[in-house]
Amino acid sequence: MGATATVTGSKYLLSSGSTSILIDCGLFQGLKQLRLRNWDRLPIDLSTLSAVVLTHAHIDHSGYLPLLVKHGFKGRIYCSAATRDLCGILLPDSGRLQEEQAEYANRHEFSKHHPALPLYTQADAELALQHLVAVEFSQDILSITR
Repeated sequence: MGATATVTGSKYLLSSGSTSILIDCGLFQGLKQLRLRNWDRLPIDLSTLSAVVLTHAHIDHSGYLPLLVKHGFKGRIYCSAATRDLCGILLPDSGRLQEEQAEYANRHEFSKHHPALPLYTQADAELALQHLVAVEFSQDILSITR
């Protein structure tokens, strides 16, 4: 669902039987045509998603998590402790920056959207962080998602 023909917006859906796991949940960055894809909802029913597994904290692998939770994902997001800690810095910062960019666009009236809105807020990011669960590198994630 992402990072196809590009290196940004990583999202891979792995399904087996009744288990569906999203591997990474990144934002598209770079060219405007890619960034616009961030506003699209994922083409899956989030209630059928068993879990998310993050490979690492870079925004192009984790930056869509606040939207995933905002759109109704209620499950766990598994990652290493280091990834959880970095997401605790990166995601709220990303939300705050988006709020500031929307405010700047509204103040200077250069957005074609009235009002310009952030993709997500710092508060959205902080809610998403509540879903992160640190796991050991050797832990079998499939056994804990069933």
